[in-house]
Amino acid sequence: MLNYWWVTRPKRKLNSIPEVLSTFAEISLDQEWSGQRDSHLSFEEALEKAGLKKAGERRDQTGGGARTYRAWVASLGLIFTQESTGKTKLTLAGEAIMNGDSPVAVLTRQILKYQFPSSFSLSRGVDVSSRFKIRPFLFLFRLLADRRIKYLTKDEIAKIIVVEAEKETDACFEYIVKRIIDFRSAGDACLEKDFATKYASSKGGVNLANPFAHLLDVANTIMNWMEYTQLARRDDDGNLTILEDKQDEVKQILAQKLPFIDRPEEEEYFQRKYGIDPKHRKDTRDLTGAVNVTARIIAEQKIKNAFIAESLKTPITKISASIIDRIIETTGISSKVVEETLLKLYPHGAIGSFMTEYFDMAFKGREDATDFEKATATLFHDAFGFETHHVGPIGLTPDVLLISDSAGYQAIIDNKAYSRYSISNDHRNRMVHNYIENLNSYSKSGKPLAFFSYIAGGFGKNITPQIQSIVEETGIQGSAISVNNVISMVEKNLITPYPHTAIRTILSQNRLIEIKDI
Repeated sequence: MLNYWWVTRPKRKLNSIPEVLSTFAEISLDQEWSGQRDSHLSFEEALEKAGLKKAGERRDQTGGGARTYRAWVASLGLIFTQESTGKTKLTLAGEAIMNGDSPVAVLTRQILKYQFPSSFSLSRGVDVSSRFKIRPFLFLFRLLADRRIKYLTKDEIAKIIVVEAEKETDACFEYIVKRIIDFRSAGDACLEKDFATKYASSKGGVNLANPFAHLLDVANTIMNWMEYTQLARRDDDGNLTILEDKQDEVKQILAQKLPFIDRPEEEEYFQRKYGIDPKHRKDTRDLTGAVNVTARIIAEQKIKNAFIAESLKTPITKISASIIDRIIETTGISSKVVEETLLKLYPHGAIGSFMTEYFDMAFKGREDATDFEKATATLFHDAFGFETHHVGPIGLTPDVLLISDSAGYQAIIDNKAYSRYSISNDHRNRMVHNYIENLNSYSKSGKPLAFFSYIAGGFGKNITPQIQSIVEETGIQGSAISVNNVISMVEKNLITPYPHTAIRTILSQNRLIEIKDI
């Protein structure tokens, strides 16, 4: 029995969940899983072929690696075993991801609903202690939103929260707040003397060299899942905090009263309730009918798998000739079937899938700066319809040049892949003298420059006066916008496209752009 919170982690981040789910669906959907070693091995081989699991000699031929990945998607409420047939089915949340809905929106909901006890936590080989009756991620957000706590370290999550936070009562919450404050003052000295043995790893005895290693691994995975929601992020010191422009959203989430899901010992009942996606209130599907697996169904599943893998790498706003060609090349399926399937299943593309990657790019510093610039150029071209040029590599130039024929202007975007960007004096001079005053050196357009804008993971407190200083010197309107709000613009644009005049207005506020502006 595990005497601490547990989340399975074949991979420490959730970014690859859509690909893993679609790979699993291609091999094992509507098939029996239990005891089917050949299916397990086929799934493992498919994961390795797709680059989702490290290839290498397996220590046995039982498909243990495949079962770990299946447990991963099951733990998030994306699949279940049908009680009457023993066959694997998708929950509504699993279907939503396979249908091209934003995986961030779907999985954020699943993370917030994640609970102990659950069908997964009670399953053989996991068996989390029955003393825990808690939604762990909601509890963590509640702590982060509390003015006495504000941030959480990996040590605090590992050594206090995952072992002592049992319930969601006010008494338990206040106890954990006090314990965290004590830990910040006294460190490990405030832990129980028998801590190492009481909360030992399930894999054996106490690791004398590093008795906290297994708990720190759990804490790190939990922090990664929190970051996937795009509501929280680790700062430069490694402390987990709620993103500044997500404070109100987190408050709204915490104000909602979510009931615990009952009957966790009944897998199908529990998983179907847990796996309700954002568009539904209940799962009323009748899944009792037999599925006739035809060649067309197999082909469609292969196309889905290839499309989801592609959608995570590039923003897809529509089914174009180029995306059809890429799926044909990947699957070897005829162009007629590929085109018909993509237009039927994904008529509006699946741009939300790429937003996970785009969000991460905004926090990676110089490591992936060029990828962030290229992705921004692609988004403004494909999502918003601008003529875009990635001019960053020219040197002494902004990252992206936007040109609007319909609204008759051009604009410049500078990407900063930092969690708290401030405009240094050097960067200010570059914007004024190299980017704005020297526009003709890298732009062939004769249209007037309408605005400049910075896109970053987050901004320092002085960003608005820093923007206004550039505006005053150059006479050009400007702004700073967080990657979260760029993503919000992309999502809103899918429902009601912004005219370029509206985008000019939004990004010409001469200050930090807020969610109400978009």
